[in-house]
Amino acid sequence: MTDLSPISALGHAVPQAVRIGTLTITENAGLALASLALRQGGGAPQPFGLPLPGPGGWANAGATSAFWTGPGAWMIEADGRAEDDFASALKAEAPGCSVAEQTDGWAVFEIAASVATLEALLEKLVNIDASRFVPGSALRTGLEHMSVFLIRRTEGQLALWAMRSAAGSAFHAIEAAARRLDVA
Repeated sequence: MTDLSPISALGHAVPQAVRIGTLTITENAGLALASLALRQGGGAPQPFGLPLPGPGGWANAGATSAFWTGPGAWMIEADGRAEDDFASALKAEAPGCSVAEQTDGWAVFEIAASVATLEALLEKLVNIDASRFVPGSALRTGLEHMSVFLIRRTEGQLALWAMRSAAGSAFHAIEAAARRLDVA
């Protein structure tokens, strides 16, 4: 019988991490993701007690967080629930909304560093004003040939969501840019 052992988005048995000076890049394989969209005439729910953020925003409530993706649409993250049927749990919390499982379609990389290092990395990676991309901000942008979501979780933590099929390219782009920084 074929070995059906699970692998991470980067193709390994365990999630990968790299440390470059004071900066770390970690593949977060435990984070679940589901999209939530309002239906015509529906009001915005507060799934798991989470207030849904407005344009360019990210909100956190314990192990669950959300980022805005468009009018009446969000991505909902759940820490440690990648192996669960998170979309069903979200659907129960948001009746009358459209919910779709997204976990296996995306890979997330958590980047931790000092504020100055994170902002220098952002300036190398994407075309945004890093000084205005403050904690609680989220956006969709281009990274090399890929479309990615960026979330500024804290002053020193950034998350980058990339399509799972491009996880290797995204990880390489982040790592290459980080190696060009002076982060000793």
